[in-house]
Amino acid sequence: MLELIKTSDGSHTIRHTELNETYHSTHGAIQESNHVYIQQGLHYFIDRHQPRSIRILEIGFGTGLNALLTMIDNKAHEIKRAYHTVEAFPLTDNILSQLNYPVQLGKEAELGFSKLHKAPWNEDIEVGNNFTIHKIHADIRSLKLSAEPYDLVYFDAFAPKIQPEIWEKPVLTTVIGVMSNQGILVTYCASGQFKRDLRSLNMQVEEVPGPPGKRVMTRAYRLRK
Repeated sequence: MLELIKTSDGSHTIRHTELNETYHSTHGAIQESNHVYIQQGLHYFIDRHQPRSIRILEIGFGTGLNALLTMIDNKAHEIKRAYHTVEAFPLTDNILSQLNYPVQLGKEAELGFSKLHKAPWNEDIEVGNNFTIHKIHADIRSLKLSAEPYDLVYFDAFAPKIQPEIWEKPVLTTVIGVMSNQGILVTYCASGQFKRDLRSLNMQVEEVPGPPGKRVMTRAYRLRK
């Protein structure tokens, strides 16, 4: 069963009551997504590489908050963004319609949020200025990803204690295998085993300050061969 809850920054998240797990931090859903995926991921990549285009892979579409923030981000508006996101268990329209992200983020977000969730699955759909989304309804463990490399990975599955199989080496091998040579992976997770597995797969791993309520998060780089 899923229940809507309000987090400390006023934005909603969803609690999976059977798993006793939330889709975002209760310290602030928007704050967490903005810090982990936009500031430490998207902005970091833009500042580092000054790209004209960027390909993003998200593991765990969930509420669509990461995609929404990426679409409306001012720093990325002039950059062509191809956003691929994988979700095995899409949320229903009923619960999505109750999320308050459009109210929290403003008029541009209201239109964008609707377009993101109305976009059909398994197709490339242009939903915003320089922003195309491809929502993949599948289990990442059995998915053959695009051969065209991704520059940025948002790893946003449920925590390893809830979905350990998503954070283990077989999935990580698949994801890292489709990252570009300059690729960056960001996640809220700072599990020791997760970081050791990344290093064993030729990734340079660093801890950076986490969002409110979390001391550190993880950012990792695809090392050049």
